[in-house]
Amino acid sequence: MQQLRIGIVAAEPSGDLLAAGLMDALRELLPSVQFEGVAGPLMNESGIDEWASMDSLSVMGLFEVIQHLPRLLRLRAGLLQRWRDTPPAAFIGVDAPDFNLGVECRLRAAGIPTVHYVSPTVWAWRTRRVRKIRRAVDLLLTIFPFEAEFLDRYQVPSHYVGHPLACDMPLQPDSASARRELGLDPRGPVLAVLPGSRRGEVGRLARPFIETAVALRRQLTDLQVVVPLVNETTRAIFDQELHAIAPQLPVRVAINASRTALAAADVVLTAS
Repeated sequence: MQQLRIGIVAAEPSGDLLAAGLMDALRELLPSVQFEGVAGPLMNESGIDEWASMDSLSVMGLFEVIQHLPRLLRLRAGLLQRWRDTPPAAFIGVDAPDFNLGVECRLRAAGIPTVHYVSPTVWAWRTRRVRKIRRAVDLLLTIFPFEAEFLDRYQVPSHYVGHPLACDMPLQPDSASARRELGLDPRGPVLAVLPGSRRGEVGRLARPFIETAVALRRQLTDLQVVVPLVNETTRAIFDQELHAIAPQLPVRVAINASRTALAAADVVLTAS
């Protein structure tokens, strides 16, 4: 009996988290399913035939996209060729619509069922993009209930699956425990600084976020600053900016601790 294969692409840590959860859920229903495509560390832990690392898609802003466009086009062409040659049972694009919608359009035209996980924010802007989504996907999985209602009006097949943080984060966070875990003073105010998950994003936002923290600490001398980052690569980028402009600022940097930092914080400075 031929093994069921599903192609999947994630491009950033948030997508890696969502994709890994989806893969685990699908394996509960289909224990022998095989995943293949572009993956992050959590997807690798869940088990995938990684054709490329999601780091290869981690670009931000027009200049960076143009700079890496030839490589991105080669990667997309290679993925499309492999999946056309040996079609999977379905393809799932996780967020990253600028890359995944193009892949989905072409695979769907080749007769491969396509799913997109996380609706592009067409309800807020770029409404015309709905037409491309309708051409690209057989099903769109949404994380907010109003998105499915919006997409229904444009005849885009969709299903609301919920936001994973709604299950993973308590309604009443245990601030004291979170502060203990991070080694923070339970009495002083805490600022959580979240400059993003992508290298380019952290590189652009580290300086203004650090400058903001410095300004706040002038007003609140007992302010504690915690910075959760996704990996050592983004930590090195942030540390370089910190040492360049505010080496005296006491900062607690934590890897893969964003939920703990949010629970500990009185206020959060975050990328959109």
